[in-house]
Amino acid sequence: MIRVLFVCTGNICRSPTAEGVLRALVDEAGLTSRVEIDSCGLGGWHVGEAPDPRTCATAHRRGVVLTHRARKLEPRDLDRFDYVLAMDGEHLEALRGMKGKARVALLRSFEPGAPPDADVPDPYYGGADGFEEVYDMCERACRGLLDHLREKL
Repeated sequence: MIRVLFVCTGNICRSPTAEGVLRALVDEAGLTSRVEIDSCGLGGWHVGEAPDPRTCATAHRRGVVLTHRARKLEPRDLDRFDYVLAMDGEHLEALRGMKGKARVALLRSFEPGAPPDADVPDPYYGGADGFEEVYDMCERACRGLLDHLREKL
């Protein structure tokens, strides 16, 4: 079993998108019993809330239903998960300041052709196009991540 955790700011836009995308890809690949997937936020402002409605609408248009409820990162997550994947450099820096055995990296480091320090931008304060762009980035990166995970299984 490989455990993957996606981390963003409040766990209502980027990380639940990545969680939903990877979950769909893992299901499609028949690996559901071998890969555990979750997401969380560095902050606790939205704990217990569903993802942003724009996030859900974007995913729904792509055939992905997001059922996640926001939660805050717990220190033990860095030992419980094998991969802790940050959405941007600020998240990565915060995660690297914590102790744990997980491999901590940027999500887009798994996206073929992406620059090594590529972020998934926060769409929260923008329009619908930003949510589409985030979904596309997450999908490309999660496809690369799935290829990587297949090698480890």
